[in-house]
Amino acid sequence: MLYLDKQTIGFAMCGSFCTFKDTIPQIKLLNDKGYEVIPIMSQNAYTFNTRFGAAKDFIASIEDMCNKNIIHSIEQAEPIGPKSLLDAMIIAPCTGNSASKISLGITDTSVTMSAKAHLRNEKPLIIAISTNDALGLSAKNIGLLHSSKNIYFVPYKQDSPQNKPSSMVAEMDKIHDTLISAMKGKQLQPMIIS
Repeated sequence: MLYLDKQTIGFAMCGSFCTFKDTIPQIKLLNDKGYEVIPIMSQNAYTFNTRFGAAKDFIASIEDMCNKNIIHSIEQAEPIGPKSLLDAMIIAPCTGNSASKISLGITDTSVTMSAKAHLRNEKPLIIAISTNDALGLSAKNIGLLHSSKNIYFVPYKQDSPQNKPSSMVAEMDKIHDTLISAMKGKQLQPMIIS
């Protein structure tokens, strides 16, 4: 795949709020590198206030950074596919819930609809997993995504093996490297970090 002067990247966020502090700077980095970033948030990410911050503050920061309104409904997300709006799509953070839904073709959120709509165009979908259940019930569905065409993973690791033995989280600072590799049809290695 050839690089375009200005690629359009969908950047979707799910409700793993503890990783927002590491994820949001990656949106800025992509903007600074000249990508056109289309922001997308799940309904939970778009509406929930948590101990990690207020939804309105995250929304304001992201929309200001991208100079675009956030896609946050299924209806807004659906045209991504038919209009072939994106060169690549990133989901960061991607919860085990969203990863499982994507692996099973369930499109009941703005993020899962965006992913399904984007994948119909056979372009890269980059997943930055962040879930307490990656080595639990979600493991099977994450595994299905590993063997799916056009899906690439930001390298990830167990974040607290002693306290949360099923939890894994992506190295968010590797999002751009993973994107570059995925645009060449290659999975960035190593994918699982010890």
